[in-house]
Amino acid sequence: MKFIIKLSLVFLITFALYSCSKPKENISLIKEITQEEELITTYKKALDSLNKGDPYYASKKFLETEMLFPQSDWAPKSALMAAYSYYVQDYYAESIFHLERYLNTYPNDTRVSYGHFLLAMSHYQKIVGEKNDLKPLMEARDKFQFIIETYPNTDFAVDSKFKIDLINEIMASKEMYIARHYVKKKKWIAAINRFKTIIEDYETTIYVEESIHRLVEIYYYLGLLEESKKYASFLGYNYGSSQWYQASYKLFNKDYEKKIVKLDKKEKKGIIKKFKKLFE
Repeated sequence: MKFIIKLSLVFLITFALYSCSKPKENISLIKEITQEEELITTYKKALDSLNKGDPYYASKKFLETEMLFPQSDWAPKSALMAAYSYYVQDYYAESIFHLERYLNTYPNDTRVSYGHFLLAMSHYQKIVGEKNDLKPLMEARDKFQFIIETYPNTDFAVDSKFKIDLINEIMASKEMYIARHYVKKKKWIAAINRFKTIIEDYETTIYVEESIHRLVEIYYYLGLLEESKKYASFLGYNYGSSQWYQASYKLFNKDYEKKIVKLDKKEKKGIIKKFKKLFE
């Protein structure tokens, strides 16, 4: 009888231990598999959301992916994609914040050149109107210049050069806006300094010709004829066919009239005939 009781107790204890140990083994196994799967699933959800036009949700999921495996290659990729998601929804401040964090946290990532370019573009997109603050313009220009110097053989460098040209046009337009304001207020020295800034710092922009002409005008009206003639000569030498040179020329030649050569009907028909023959 005692033997049967002992055997029953052994059976019950064994069963209890087995019952307790089996769930623990399964739970441990599930945790080990889920971490990897959760990362891939979260990243795919983020990517799907971005492709479906929900960048706000995508950015949150990308940041979640980064946190799951901070030491893996998924982390910098997810951080960059989160910043990009903010960028496409026009949240440029958030994009800049996460891009700067990405560049500081993952300086050796293989995608770092794109990170710098996206950062420059985020600053560039904050540029609005010619009366606004110059800070975003200057920050964007500095970032694009960094890309040109650091990654000269990339497509990013080519695009950065084009963006710098556009930025210079905008910055020159701001200087021109202020210079014209000073002219209206008859603050001649301040106006002269602004026009000279355009000539010296933004010589490739469309505002250079007008700036030189305005200097010709101001010096002429102030009675500084030698200085006025100096800028008129400079304008004629570099932009002889410009409308602004013609305007400057008129200051010193009051009887100047622009000659317009008109063709009579016979001559006009002859030119049209010659032109048509080229395509026959």
